[in-house]
Amino acid sequence: MKPPLSEMNPFDPALLSDPFDYYARLRAEAPVHRDPATGFVIVSTYERVDEVIRQPAVYSNKFGPAIQGRGDPPPEVVAIQEQGWPAMDTMLTADPPEHRRFRRLVEKGFSRSRVRNFEPRIRELAGELIDRFIDLGEVELIAQFANPLPLTVIAEQLGVPNEDLPRFRAWSEGFVAQLSQMSNLDEEVAAAKMVLAFQRYFARALEARREDPKDDILSDLVHARIEDEKPLDMAESLSIIQQLLVAGNETTTSAIAGGVLLLIQHPDQLALVREDSSHIPNLVEEVLRYTTPTSNMWRVAAQDSILGGVEIAKGSVLLLRYASANRDEKVFDDPTRFDVTRKNASDHLAFGRGTHFCLGANLARMEMQVAFELLLDRWKSFRLAPEKNDLFYKPNILLRGLSELHLEFDAS
Repeated sequence: MKPPLSEMNPFDPALLSDPFDYYARLRAEAPVHRDPATGFVIVSTYERVDEVIRQPAVYSNKFGPAIQGRGDPPPEVVAIQEQGWPAMDTMLTADPPEHRRFRRLVEKGFSRSRVRNFEPRIRELAGELIDRFIDLGEVELIAQFANPLPLTVIAEQLGVPNEDLPRFRAWSEGFVAQLSQMSNLDEEVAAAKMVLAFQRYFARALEARREDPKDDILSDLVHARIEDEKPLDMAESLSIIQQLLVAGNETTTSAIAGGVLLLIQHPDQLALVREDSSHIPNLVEEVLRYTTPTSNMWRVAAQDSILGGVEIAKGSVLLLRYASANRDEKVFDDPTRFDVTRKNASDHLAFGRGTHFCLGANLARMEMQVAFELLLDRWKSFRLAPEKNDLFYKPNILLRGLSELHLEFDAS
């Protein structure tokens, strides 16, 4: 017999790794559910999640202080943080009109037209990565392809050298560890040290661009002015770069790896894509719907409200279950079925919606499309490597992705 929702821990690592039965119960029993242990309001249906994200004046993105209220950082972590720059509310954790100021400083780098111009370079990078393992017959796809592709793209956009990519990967993992809120003390200290190293590195890079600007995002941040507004200070610039680094590779990495796994698990869908490559753009949308790498996101009630008949007091913390909304039976027919021909796959909320719609959505879609096209072209067949995969999803409150994906393949 299943325990009542009120007795389930929404932050249980096992549940975070495999949450979909829990999500189905939330949608059926309590679409707006107040967790008795934490007081957090868990929102699980498409309609209610959409309602929240369309009302930034009612449900604020300035959730940092509310989340930190779960417990102050340990003194060892604080001592490291004090050596760097403070966390700032910029794109992810800012509300209009401040949010718009930050977004406008960087959004030109992610416009549809600019992303189209990136496509040849994305194809070149993807081809080079595949060339490195194509003669081996096996690959750990995340480390050798799904991560270095988007990480290299965002590093080149920022304007930093490729030889520093291993640092960026480590720093990104540090940021994700902080987001997970599942770390022990040693892991928290290690993450804080990585964030500090990141800050010092990019502070030097930003100062260099001040004297010698380039055609890159770092120079845009240092020199941009919009409607005579004050320029970004160092802490604001570092906050934006940190968000671009994580959003520019972690979620796309998870989507590429998750999509390849889904094609292995659904050979009928793989056959459809192989027979007609015009399905690939919709494959991308269905992968985003089905995997939802940014599985959850926070909001804080800026005023008293009523959501789905539930009273929400000002100051309440809401946890929006995007991955649950993307499997809502009222929106997606037979939502647990992976279907590359699904007509409304692009209605997913994997990129959010409204004011905080993902800045890098165009780029992520392009990277995924190129990845699937080239991998399917270079592989005649592919499969899970026997006895090497546990298909483990790292426990994280906000993000969900495989830790490793070992494959064997026959080259075309």
